[in-house]
Amino acid sequence: MKEEVIFKSLNGNGKVNGRRHPEAGEADGFDAMGDHHIATSIETPLRKDAFELTDNQKMEIISEKFREILEALGLDLTDDSLRGTPHRVAKMFVREIFYGLNPENKPHISVFENKFRYNEMLVEKDITVQSFCEHHFLPIIGKAHVAYISSGQVIGLSKINRIVDYFARRPQVQERLTVQIASELKKVLKTEDVAVLIDAKHLCVSCRGIQDDTSSTVTAEYSGKFIDRATRDEFLKYVNL
Repeated sequence: MKEEVIFKSLNGNGKVNGRRHPEAGEADGFDAMGDHHIATSIETPLRKDAFELTDNQKMEIISEKFREILEALGLDLTDDSLRGTPHRVAKMFVREIFYGLNPENKPHISVFENKFRYNEMLVEKDITVQSFCEHHFLPIIGKAHVAYISSGQVIGLSKINRIVDYFARRPQVQERLTVQIASELKKVLKTEDVAVLIDAKHLCVSCRGIQDDTSSTVTAEYSGKFIDRATRDEFLKYVNL
């Protein structure tokens, strides 16, 4: 099973594949795009000048803009509890939950020769995923399960976790996140034999819109030997799915 990212199917009249979606209204289809988690690209959409500002400059701008948002909501920012909120949010955005937007923060991954001649799949399961939906800026929280079969090189186990976290720490769509992790692992390990599966809850589903707090979303990317059903089933057995 290979996830397919669908895009360019929603137009400005709120139509999906030529039909007007019943939830599309005055926002010219923007709400429908968000509710259906439609992505527009495998790459994270970034402007060409995305890295011209320093982190401190970005935090200063975000702090001021978030102050305007709080004031528009009617909150009193002279209150001791709220006084520092714009700065805290700005710092959180740039340095923590969206640090994966900056390529300078990409983890350095060293590869090693597979001296043990271990030729079976290596599975790292239950890796914590903490990301944010790019449509509503609400959390995506779940687990990633990653496997690869060495073509002669291996990486430290914790580096797999760091790759997952780096790509998760940006506004995301789960399908894109799954593909980005798999693509990076294939590039680093110089192998096509990679599998990535993510099972996550989207707070944009549980705390707004349909407000369903029991469902989760599962996406998978299989390549190389993992396209073979027997190999894929072995991987799924290891992660208990």
